[in-house]
Amino acid sequence: MTPTSKDFFRVASLLAVLAAGSCASPNDQGNLMDDPTVNHPIQVQPSYHTLRVGFSGSDAGLMPDDAQRFDAFVADYIQHGNGAISISAPTGRDASVAIAYFGERLASAGIPREHILVGTKDGGDGKVELGYIGYQASVAPCGDWSANLSYTLDNQVSPNLGCAVQHNIAAQVADPRDLIAPRTMGPGDAARRATVYDNYKTGKPTGAEHSTEQSGSVSDVGAATAP
Repeated sequence: MTPTSKDFFRVASLLAVLAAGSCASPNDQGNLMDDPTVNHPIQVQPSYHTLRVGFSGSDAGLMPDDAQRFDAFVADYIQHGNGAISISAPTGRDASVAIAYFGERLASAGIPREHILVGTKDGGDGKVELGYIGYQASVAPCGDWSANLSYTLDNQVSPNLGCAVQHNIAAQVADPRDLIAPRTMGPGDAARRATVYDNYKTGKPTGAEHSTEQSGSVSDVGAATAP
């Protein structure tokens, strides 16, 4: 019995399927290695920030170095803080004076009074302590060189793929809380909305007007000049 062309076609099809299966061998790790966000997740955890400064009285205030550190601490709280900021003064007759001084200074920096917690503490170095809870984004250290990149029959990428990028994102994110959930939208500009609506009703352009100094042209530095 001689083989027909149909038999040859069936055998060729079977060999093609087997060849394709050998090239795309099963991936034991699924798509894990193809997604850096899964391989190297960014962890967002709360962290407690503290500052201790000396205080000798309302009249003397803070030393210049302490005042600079205080202002930087408050600015960081306004940008990255979550919840209240606390003031803890050493127990004694001057505790209320210290609390009132720092409370007023925080309020003058724009912190709502309902976000300022006050209290006293025993012992210590006699300094006033301020604290707040912030959030910190971090990624596990890179450096997994366990995979043999010269032998990749499964077509797998390096375990380190995307690790450095994830570290950069964690270091550069303005507010780590945005990685947990998006912040709520702020209120709209009612005055601008009314202006745009009035221009629309009267047939005027609704976009902002551009001054003569504004230009969208690209730079011509290094451009070839016509002879």
